[in-house]
Amino acid sequence: MNAFERCIAEKRLVKVEISPEMIKKELESADYDYGRAMGSLKEKDAKWASIQAYYSIFHAAKALVLSKGYREKGHACLQIALKELFPEEKDLANDLEMCMDLRHGADYASTYDAESAKIAVRKAGTSLERVGELLGQ
Repeated sequence: MNAFERCIAEKRLVKVEISPEMIKKELESADYDYGRAMGSLKEKDAKWASIQAYYSIFHAAKALVLSKGYREKGHACLQIALKELFPEEKDLANDLEMCMDLRHGADYASTYDAESAKIAVRKAGTSLERVGELLGQ
């Protein structure tokens, strides 16, 4: 059993009906978090910029996974589903993973810096653009 199948078996990834409204809501959340991350970066708040940038990518990835009829029940399974359902989108999956690591460090270990926050916000912006292209937005 691979990681994707394990997420399904453990009900951390469930099949759902595709809902354009849910996809739109996730994209709006991604856009909101991206805007907040940019604001935090301008205020020189690297911790919150890193966290908000991650959640921007998280919601964008969630929209993609929803577009394939799956809903995640955990951050790790979202990353696994993204890799399985969009294997050609390696950069997006890598950016999600990198920003997840940055968020984890900022949130739980109080390890963050301005340069990492700038990278995370930049990755969030490019991820939003790519997800928009993939979803025809």
